[in-house]
Amino acid sequence: MQKERVILGIDPGTNIMGYGLINTTGNRMELITLGVIKLGAYEGQALKLRRIFERVLALIDQYHPDEVALEAPFFGKNVQSMLKLGRAQGVAMAAALYRDIPIEEYSPRKIKQAITGNGNASKEQVAIMLSRILTIDTEPQYLDATDGLAAAVCHFFQRGQTATAPPESKSKKVTGWARFLSENPDRAL
Repeated sequence: MQKERVILGIDPGTNIMGYGLINTTGNRMELITLGVIKLGAYEGQALKLRRIFERVLALIDQYHPDEVALEAPFFGKNVQSMLKLGRAQGVAMAAALYRDIPIEEYSPRKIKQAITGNGNASKEQVAIMLSRILTIDTEPQYLDATDGLAAAVCHFFQRGQTATAPPESKSKKVTGWARFLSENPDRAL
């Protein structure tokens, strides 16, 4: 008998935080729920972070996920935005750790690649593909919700891919960034 697992995916944000939960059994996955946590009404970073912690704990206590997948903050030019996103992610991680739930982080590019096959896909493309994979009938009001769901689905796919990864002896060994980029031009940003 295959074990049932629940995965909570989170797209951290300081104004809107998206989340999605899936139930998995073997190679099957189904949507439990997705939504957003709106934080715009809270004044100050500290109150927003407290609300993130409380709501993530509430989701964990309601749905009892076995694992949490988070979208890692992307590197941008605005240092203040990066700092705020990092704090939001850290607080969401702390809530999961508080309940002893394992966490995995994925870059936005990795998540988009796992869902659409294109690491540069738009949020809309990710949402469309998720609606096909999970048969979502209603379009969410915020794409942050599908971004959170995408983190959970990416984690599900990554677990499956790990089991079928090629043996170490067949993989290419690459030394240095210059050589890696010359051998993998499609991987450069």
